[in-house]
Amino acid sequence: MRVRTTLSQWVWVLAAALALGTGINGSTLRAASPPSSQEQAHDQDYSKNKNYRTGMRDGKDDRTHNRDHSKKRRFKKDDDQKAYESGYQQSHHYNK
Repeated sequence: MRVRTTLSQWVWVLAAALALGTGINGSTLRAASPPSSQEQAHDQDYSKNKNYRTGMRDGKDDRTHNRDHSKKRRFKKDDDQKAYESGYQQSHHYNK
């Protein structure tokens, strides 16, 4: 009976060690993972994109006239939409 208890205790110690090791490795992998798509979109340089410039113009105009996103432009390509929204947000919200 004494051997069984000791073996049982060792199994629990081993299970706890494996769980702790997995937790450490999981957090290490998470820290080394690439940035999310939202972070990438925020860091992307759209300054030469015509839709970005259109967004900047619309954002500046809305800010000047105290409006909130008056023009609802839609683009077929996601990148064009992201460029426009990035320009709009940059001009309307960040340059107050």
